[in-house]
Amino acid sequence: MEFSNLGRILVIIGILVVVVGLLAMFLGKLGLGRLPGDILIKRDGTTIYIPIVTMILLSIILSLVLNFVLWLFRGR
Repeated sequence: MEFSNLGRILVIIGILVVVVGLLAMFLGKLGLGRLPGDILIKRDGTTIYIPIVTMILLSIILSLVLNFVLWLFRGR
């Protein structure tokens, strides 16, 4: 693998990390991480957060989006 290819891959990974970070900040402001059904346990200075409903909702949304994108590319 040439260094130019490695550089392109690293730039793409960096852009994806930035996009995911911005998306997480935006969705956090909408209250996505605090849905009913998410488990929050606070005891003796320890906090455990298990976002079950949030992960199910994100999984459904991502599945629908990816299926739509794949359907668009199959039509060509």
